[in-house]
Amino acid sequence: MRTGMQGVVLVGHGGIPKDCPQDLVTRLKRLEAQRRAAHQPPSREEIELDTTIRRWPRTAETDPYLFGLQAVAARLQSRLNGALFGIAFNEFCAPTLEESVRALIDRGATDVIVTTTMFTPGGSHSEIEIPEILAQLRPLYPHVTIRYAWPFDLDLVASTLVEQIRRFSVFSKQQNA
Repeated sequence: MRTGMQGVVLVGHGGIPKDCPQDLVTRLKRLEAQRRAAHQPPSREEIELDTTIRRWPRTAETDPYLFGLQAVAARLQSRLNGALFGIAFNEFCAPTLEESVRALIDRGATDVIVTTTMFTPGGSHSEIEIPEILAQLRPLYPHVTIRYAWPFDLDLVASTLVEQIRRFSVFSKQQNA
């Protein structure tokens, strides 16, 4: 393993802003489906639609997911001992994973770990799309180690969920009364 400046990217799904015209999203998804079925690269129209939606102006009211992921990211970043940090979105929102990884490398990261909030096995974003993007990035940055912190340890995920359940449990509240 190479040593140097550590970088971390947190990838979230991404949300559609409430005020984004639905026809833009419908056209984008139709073009994506056609491209995947034909095993073709994205068309100019698909790239333009994707960019338009990802760069749509957002507020906490129009895109609560963005602000929610930023809140999680702030808590995560504060626990990473000064590692360079960025967020990325799988779709509908910017920055992309490619943009976030590039930004960390531009800031001096030589070791990048990518993790996601999508921890359930079987998801196409976490199991297929993110690894494909990272496989395309690695040859572009041969001097950088890019790792994907996947799959999640399901026992740790279950422990986190148990703690969350306990916070809302009737039994827990009775014991604290």
